[in-house]
Amino acid sequence: MLAKKVKEFLDSHQIKYLSSTHSPAFTSQEVAAAAHVSGRQLAKTVMVKVDGKMAMVMVPANTQINFAKLKEALGAKAIDLAAESEFKEIFAGCEVGAMPPFGNLYDMPVFIASALTHHDQIVFNAGSHSELMQLAYADFERLVKPKVVGV
Repeated sequence: MLAKKVKEFLDSHQIKYLSSTHSPAFTSQEVAAAAHVSGRQLAKTVMVKVDGKMAMVMVPANTQINFAKLKEALGAKAIDLAAESEFKEIFAGCEVGAMPPFGNLYDMPVFIASALTHHDQIVFNAGSHSELMQLAYADFERLVKPKVVGV
């Protein structure tokens, strides 16, 4: 089920998007394969704590976060991977690990790998392990205002 909060937000801003379903998949590479999307274009959302505060980092599905680069880019003292128990309650209605990257709706910053900003469209989990959302990157950028980082 598409994250209701995200759908309402996009609809209220008259943003065109496409949602699609695929067989349940739990790793970003499995999702990309199931949905027939390139691992370079599929954005995975990783929950981190930046100096103790929750944040979202979006990277291409076929990559991992370089925590040293991220720490330097953000000028942070500490960046740690967040435990599921630390954020699952924040995303009511979403399956853990399938949160859509709309940190602005959850009062948290969103950081995006520069590699994802070069595509016309962005594709990401839509709140479940069997549904994706696709929309114009320009619309995503305008609404979410992610900080672009080289990670």
